[in-house]
Amino acid sequence: MSSHPDLPAEQSYIDRAYEGLEAMRESARQMLRSVIALGKGGTPQAREERDVIVRTSLHRLEQLDIGRESLCFGRIDLEDGPETFYIGRLAVSGPGQEPLVVDWRAPVAEPFYRATGAHPMGLARRRHFLTDGPSLLAIEDEAFGEGELGEPTLGGALMSTLERARTGRMRDIVATIQAEQDEIIRGPLAGVLVVQGGPGTGKTAVALHRAAYLLYTHRFPLERQGVLVVGPNQLFLRYIEQVLPSLGESGAVLTTIAGLVPEVRARAVEAPATAALKGEARMARLLKRAVRDRQRPLRHDLVVGIGPYRLSLTVADTEAAVAAARRRHGPHNLRRRFFETHLAQTLHRRYQVAAGRARRTGLAGPDEGELSPEDLRRQLRARPDWTEALDRMWPRLLPQELLHDLFGAPALLGLAGRSLFSQEELALLHRPRSTALADIPWTSADLALLDEARTLLGPVRAGADLDGPRAYGHIVVDEAQDLTPMQLRMLARRSISGSMTVVGDVAQATGAQVSGWESVMAHLSPRRAPVVVELSVNYRTPSEVMDLAGRLLATAAPGLRPPRSVRSTGEEPVAVAVEPGGLEDAIAIIATREAQALGGGTVAVVCPDGWADRLAAGLARAGLAFGVPEVSGLDETVTLVPVGVVKGLEFDSVVVVEPRSISDDHGPRALYVALTRATRRLTVVHSRPLPPELDSMVRAPAPAG
Repeated sequence: MSSHPDLPAEQSYIDRAYEGLEAMRESARQMLRSVIALGKGGTPQAREERDVIVRTSLHRLEQLDIGRESLCFGRIDLEDGPETFYIGRLAVSGPGQEPLVVDWRAPVAEPFYRATGAHPMGLARRRHFLTDGPSLLAIEDEAFGEGELGEPTLGGALMSTLERARTGRMRDIVATIQAEQDEIIRGPLAGVLVVQGGPGTGKTAVALHRAAYLLYTHRFPLERQGVLVVGPNQLFLRYIEQVLPSLGESGAVLTTIAGLVPEVRARAVEAPATAALKGEARMARLLKRAVRDRQRPLRHDLVVGIGPYRLSLTVADTEAAVAAARRRHGPHNLRRRFFETHLAQTLHRRYQVAAGRARRTGLAGPDEGELSPEDLRRQLRARPDWTEALDRMWPRLLPQELLHDLFGAPALLGLAGRSLFSQEELALLHRPRSTALADIPWTSADLALLDEARTLLGPVRAGADLDGPRAYGHIVVDEAQDLTPMQLRMLARRSISGSMTVVGDVAQATGAQVSGWESVMAHLSPRRAPVVVELSVNYRTPSEVMDLAGRLLATAAPGLRPPRSVRSTGEEPVAVAVEPGGLEDAIAIIATREAQALGGGTVAVVCPDGWADRLAAGLARAGLAFGVPEVSGLDETVTLVPVGVVKGLEFDSVVVVEPRSISDDHGPRALYVALTRATRRLTVVHSRPLPPELDSMVRAPAPAG
């Protein structure tokens, strides 16, 4: 974009917009200061009103804090009359409340993203600003008129953004949203929207911008109901955590699937076959049966002494009580009270018969009164034999207790799993009992089972967490193709109305190995058909890298097509063959060279899971400053990233270590993910033979020194 004659005038306007933003901030600060100056006294109503003003002012200041992000990134001129609107990340008004900047989510801003020559949407001109904070660097214009047909080409503003060096945080794309992305972002709130997108299509950014748009458009329900964003791991959440705040929205809850079960921490790893089995939908039926199996009548009659009377509770009585309680709605623990009351009423009727007989025969004492049903229940609760019998018939259970008992007892597993699982599968589920609940070696796959059990059981005490897990007005799920059926059930029960944005790529499925979105929706939204849209343009991955990855995809997922890349760097991916004993040193040298060649930006060394410690030692020996995700996130220039957590991330340069091992250990789709993380350069380092799909790569000599 060359120098534009309107640049000084537009810079002056942007300066005025920043002055308006600062005036809005000062107004919020003044409101806060005036309330604080009033002190803490006054009536309860006055104190509550002050608290509301303080919270509102702090929230407003948070919304108006855009840091170094650009306030204004474009302008639209309408064809009917001289009306012009400047489009930015939030709305800014001047002293007379005239709109200086229009929020990008406002209806009037829609043509900025959607207008084409064939459908100008009432525009005469669209102007893009390339900015660095408050500084306007360049201007790019698109004129709309007769004869201007077809889709707009990728402009300089977008290409400049795509070529920008990456950092350890995802940036928003609010200034460069493309038409197909904007259509998804502005979709209706109701129902499930599935966004299928290959590497580099911006599906995660689109989902986050959609969350910001929905919070703006449906502010009243969603601020109260909340928005939940679920990512694949904590590293990914750190990577995306600044996107929504940069768009003026800080109220969304970001978590992983594990974060939805905060009371238990997964600290053990189990065999892949066991983890896969625990993720199957059959486990829901197993747990439902396991709860039902704990609702059982007595094997022998129970005789209870109440005063001078011995009251008998028969096996048939307990069978009737169990049957009646099972017919009641509600979770298991909350039905315990009904079950106990049912049995107590049976005993009270027997007590009345016994007391009446005693009075008629003169055996009752002159001062003996008749117990009320409540008095009888109070006496029963004081008897250990009564409490023990109740716990045997209808125990109050924590989710941890249910799973611990179930997995620790082959007999209970066999009873609950009859006709559902084979003996070999039940053997996989068996786990030796621990001495205490705190010692149970929970795994990641157990967490969804605990959540299912919590729903079936309910709270141990009435009045505690009666509504179950918190539900949200809208849920954003990233990398949904990797979630198991049991994990999808976790998310479904946290949706108030079924409003979700589900994002992922079937071709990158490295967990559940789904063949299509139908299998995901069968568990996430079984009663309502989703709207499925596809992002087809790859803005991140250069065509040179995508051509290579596409050859692998043809083998890893036949029938699936990679997205079309719109960028080319002119740099072919290279393969470096090294001797097995020199792998660590070679990687250290190559990573150092990549960091130097970039002159800024990020380098990722992507390795098979379990290799990080070994490669870290080599990088340390070479004196290379590098980061590891669990300690430094992605804040270092060079980061050592296991392939299991690299999905969804992007780096300027990627060094993929031992692709054959990645493919053998984690599957060819995991290797496809690793290869498509690069935005500029890709290097493959190997001591084993390359997979056949990569055998045609340009070869580079092994580094010396």
